[in-house]
Amino acid sequence: MKQISVYHVDAFTRRPFEGNPAGVVPDAGELTLTQMQKIANQLNLSETAFLLPPSDPEADFRVRYFTPQVEIPFCGHATIASAWLLANESGWADRADHITFETQVGLIPVYWEKEGKEAVKVTMTQIPPKVKEAPFIDKLALAGLIGIDAEQLDERYPIKLAHTGNWTLIVPVKTHQAVDAAKPKQQELAAFHKQHSINNTHLFTFDAKPGVDLYTRDFAPSIGIPEDPVTGSANGALAGYLALENLTGGKTDLIIGQGDALGRPGTLYVTVLKKGAGKEAAAEPGTDTDDAADTDVMIQVGGAAHVTIEGTLRLTES
Repeated sequence: MKQISVYHVDAFTRRPFEGNPAGVVPDAGELTLTQMQKIANQLNLSETAFLLPPSDPEADFRVRYFTPQVEIPFCGHATIASAWLLANESGWADRADHITFETQVGLIPVYWEKEGKEAVKVTMTQIPPKVKEAPFIDKLALAGLIGIDAEQLDERYPIKLAHTGNWTLIVPVKTHQAVDAAKPKQQELAAFHKQHSINNTHLFTFDAKPGVDLYTRDFAPSIGIPEDPVTGSANGALAGYLALENLTGGKTDLIIGQGDALGRPGTLYVTVLKKGAGKEAAAEPGTDTDDAADTDVMIQVGGAAHVTIEGTLRLTES
């Protein structure tokens, strides 16, 4: 009988049963890919992170991410959950100020802020953002797919694809109420995602509740996630889109709220950084950065987490 430690970690919250729950398997080196997929399906969370020995000498762990149905290249909230678990449950906060994960999209460093010996916030630096046009979009048809009135699409901002690990369709909406009222046609939206190689559709509005700058919801039915409560990768892609389209209003720090519609509110702290001194951080509005070798923008996404469940999974030897 093989025994595997498994954790449920609620990311982007300090409270249990809020934020976005991720599965974390901190010692997955002996698991097969089939076993990882079956474990993710058994846990039935939006994503489960499996930590393995790194192949890159600059990394501390290699991470593979699985939804209940498929492996995906990157997951933000499971990265936050994994770093939080290692910092506070495995002693990493006592011997280092950060950890580096090797993912399918590149190296992801995660730093933590401490109070005493405990990490109270962890922040990941995502890969450089990219934005590209979505010429296949028909706004009326898209509104029907995501289940909102087409008049609630916010014409001040473009509908585009953005990427900091997964291609995300960014959809601006006028009001918090309209975002909450969205009722996607899950099967049709899943087919739309597969047709256009999209990972998820991310709604955002600047009409947010007090204390946050933006409010969002995220739908990823094509990978088995009807709605993800609080999404680190999608909100990172959103921040990249806002920066590259010159839509941040000059702000470099953004607070994003998500999860209210599911009764799992969470908070993300996003920072837009410039890599090159003396260079413009953003492209001109309308610029397609998909083929750009690099940008001068880096996106950091951070938050707290709460280890809600610790358990042991028993696998029969075969």
